Formats: sequence, C-alpha cells, structure tokens
Amino acid sequence: MPQVMVIIAALCWGFIAVFVKKLTSYGFTEMEIVTIRTTSALILTIPLVLVQKDPTILKISPKHIPYFFGTGVLSIAFFNWCYFTAMNKMSISLAVMLLYTSPAFVAILSVFFLKEHMNQRKIAAIAATIIGCSMIALAGGSTDNEWSFIGFMIGLGAGLGYALYSIFGKLALQYYESFTITFYTFVVATACLLPFFPFWKKLHGLPLEAWVYMIGLGFVPTVLAYLLYTVGLRKMESSKAAILATVEPIAAVMVGVLLFSETILLVQVIGALFILSSVVIVSNVRKPSQQWYEKRTS
Repeated sequence: MPQVMVIIAALCWGFIAVFVKKLTSYGFTEMEIVTIRTTSALILTIPLVLVQKDPTILKISPKHIPYFFGTGVLSIAFFNWCYFTAMNKMSISLAVMLLYTSPAFVAILSVFFLKEHMNQRKIAAIAATIIGCSMIALAGGSTDNEWSFIGFMIGLGAGLGYALYSIFGKLALQYYESFTITFYTFVVATACLLPFFPFWKKLHGLPLEAWVYMIGLGFVPTVLAYLLYTVGLRKMESSKAAILATVEPIAAVMVGVLLFSETILLVQVIGALFILSSVVIVSNVRKPSQQWYEKRTS
C-alpha cells in the first residue's frame, strides 16, 4: 500500500537521531557522521546500480556536474551537518522543527532560481513558518532548557540546505531520472567529503555496535527510506506524500522525549504546528511531476 510505504519511510527518517547520537558518543564529529552517511549510502546503492536494465541511466554530461555538486554538497552535506549539529547543540525535537522550515525556503528560492511566481498560498506558508520559528525562538530564549541561539541558527541552516535539494533536484530532473540524480548526489558528496573527514582513522578498536550504527545510518534513514518513499510515490500524488511524510517530525519528537528524556514546551509545540502547516499549504500548490526529491534523500 503506497500510503504505508511513505509513512514507514518518514518513520525511518524520524529515527535518524538514534544513529547520530550513538555515533557522537563514539567520538565522531557531526561532519564525520555526514561522511559516514553519504559513504555507506553510496556503497549500499551500488547493488541497485548493478541491476539497472538501462546502462545509459548513469550517463551524465560534464556540464551538469554543478547540479550534482548542488544536491550533494550544498544540500545533502550542508543540511545533514546543520541538522546533526542542531541535534547536539539543542535537542532532537527543536532540530526537526527547524528542519521543516524548508517549504518556506523552497517557496522563496524557487522565485529566484526556478522563475516561479509568488502567490497567496506561498506567502501564507512563509508567514506560518516565520510565526512558528518566532514562537520557538522566544520560548527558547526565555529558558536555558535545551536552548542555544547558535543551535537555532544552525537549525535554520538545515531547513535551507534541505530546500536546496528541491531547487538543484528540479534543475537536474530536466535531464535525468530521479535514480541518476540520487546516485550522483551520493558520489559527489562522498568524493568531496571523504578526503577531508577521514572517519576511518577512528574505526580501529570500535565495538561491533558502532559498526552496526554506521551501516544502519546509511541503510535505514537513507537507502531504505528512499526506496520506500519512491515506490510509494509512484502510486500517489507528491502533495499527499509530502503531507504523510510529516510523520517524520512527530517520530523524531517521540524519539527525543522517550529515548533521550528531552522536554518540549507547549508554546514550542504550537510553533511546530505552524511550521508543519506550511508543508500542507505548499504541498497543495506542487505539481505531481515534482518527484520524491522534494522530500529529500537524506
């Protein structure tokens, strides 16, 4: 059932904090964890490449490499670093709330880069996001509980990076299939990150549990989530899938509260609802042709 697949994919994304927190406890930095995610995801994607019936699906033009630099580095690498850092500086709950400011960023960026028109729905989505972020910020500023101004700004950076995938992804989709974009996104991200963040130097002496979490990070909230989301999206509208995928922040908040004993203020919950409402508003103006990349490969 496509709806179930999309919801399970969103749950996989929502549980990413478990992997991030565990790997952080083993001494990996946020950028090293990003590199682990892109590298393991690339390795796990290779079998999918080998079973492709059309070999031309991996053929790309050198002049389009900037698109994949945009999806791989400016989006995937940047957004993951911001998201993971925000989790460690504040809380999982606040980090995922700020991640979902991305529809507002998409609405704004699409006007400049995709020449789309600003309409009343997009303005309403942006306004709802601003109100929600203001409530989260003001509530956090009134207490020291799991709050960091730097973390808040970095969390907004996650929303921006998340949005950039939609921009660069749509540009690339004019020439390539979604699988091609996904594969080269991981290739470029891994190639750019691996030389500068050699996480493998810390692998010696790590317990089996750490290896499980490293592989799990690349599989559960990345490759598996991507596969489930794309399969589900083939049989339903992207706008409905985007709304169903809001299960992700709910799952992430539950993970933070139940597994990591985080607290969340009522006013922050209300702010989160304002932010999530922007997803519903914007999804109603998206065209079905805008594929799974508008959610994320992350």
